[in-house]
Amino acid sequence: MERGKHQHFYRKLHSLSGIIPVGVFMTVHLFVNYSATWGMDSYNKAANFMVNLPFKYFLELFVIFVPLLFHGIYGIFIARQAKNNIGSYTYLRNLKFFLQRITGFIAFVFIIWHVWETKVQVEFNGVEANYHLMANIVDNNLSLILYIIGILSCVYHFVNGIWTFLITWGITISPQSQKITQYISFGLFIALAFIGIRAILAFA
Repeated sequence: MERGKHQHFYRKLHSLSGIIPVGVFMTVHLFVNYSATWGMDSYNKAANFMVNLPFKYFLELFVIFVPLLFHGIYGIFIARQAKNNIGSYTYLRNLKFFLQRITGFIAFVFIIWHVWETKVQVEFNGVEANYHLMANIVDNNLSLILYIIGILSCVYHFVNGIWTFLITWGITISPQSQKITQYISFGLFIALAFIGIRAILAFA
């Protein structure tokens, strides 16, 4: 019984961490990258602002990396245990559940790669965090395609995670409220996916 309570708590914390702060940071990051659509100087100003934030390392560690690692590692643990339930849920709900697990794995690998290509290079190899850094990363079709897949996976995982978060936390209990938030989450997916893809294409 005690173990079940702990698992319930960790699952709720896992769901929350995917929204706040991880999902919020991802959304801000997408908008910063979108500034590249207005030109190189615009992006460099936005990137420079983010690089020079007060208490940057504290924020990166406790607002980004620790919650992200918890969400990713515990999410893999949950995904390995979870199974589709065709008898209890509709095909669409099972499909969303399946895609949530798949995009979670893809997003986790993509984020590690993205951090390696950007944050690690800036901090340890003296590379400047500017427009040219991202342009060099996606200067070939394979990298660009992988980035698009990674961005779409992150966006879907986040947006569908909002929908499941509202259910997990008992906010949308009725089928009607879940249906409404499903439409809202779909609209949010379209908007963030457009921003993310438009941004990465601006570097290419």
